[in-house]
Amino acid sequence: MSESSSPYALQDADGLIQQDDLPGGWHLPTRFPGERSDDASAQIDAILGYDDAAPAHSGEPDDAEQNETAAGRWRYIEHTESHTRVFIRLQRQTFAVPEEVRITGVVYLPWRPGDPITSRLLRELPTAQIEAAINKRLFAMKREQTIAGGKIVLASGRKIAERELLKPLGGTAKQDPDFYQRVALQHGRLTQRGDRNPSATMAEINGVALTTAQGWVAKARARGLLPPGRRGRAG
Repeated sequence: MSESSSPYALQDADGLIQQDDLPGGWHLPTRFPGERSDDASAQIDAILGYDDAAPAHSGEPDDAEQNETAAGRWRYIEHTESHTRVFIRLQRQTFAVPEEVRITGVVYLPWRPGDPITSRLLRELPTAQIEAAINKRLFAMKREQTIAGGKIVLASGRKIAERELLKPLGGTAKQDPDFYQRVALQHGRLTQRGDRNPSATMAEINGVALTTAQGWVAKARARGLLPPGRRGRAG
């Protein structure tokens, strides 16, 4: 994929983080570290041993808790005065109610390689402020889902019970304005339960071809209702 056609040629291209999300004194470089023209998040996960696609260690449960690490995106910020470089891993928590973005990993790099890292410097990392700013921007005006009276409130105002998430969706996008939100909720619930190929399970639940379910999921991702998928990862 060429630099011009890559959706990740610039750090803020996918809207997950923007300069305005950072507190004063911090800067979001336009390009990825090393002047890369692509998003190396999957490679960083693999190098750090934080690859959610890797098999679980013996004795570890293969459940939804591990799937929380799926499709995280590493973004690179700099402290303007000290030139400290920090990689933060941003993860859409699509199963949370309401949905949110959380920082699920941090790599701290002093400006000069070999300089020590003190506990004070680590405490001063503005992770909570960054999370709050991102979530305010992405979700304060448009919640993907809210809970009212024990039910999920869809964008149209219609309410559905959580037990309905794994029932056939019914209808089509033309008939149902909440269709892709329901697709995202169903996919998210299956992923939360540890399903290794939620698109295939969705095809079974809804009595459609796998390609149809995959198309639904792709369109839900394009609408920002699901995080970007991983190359080589099913579902």
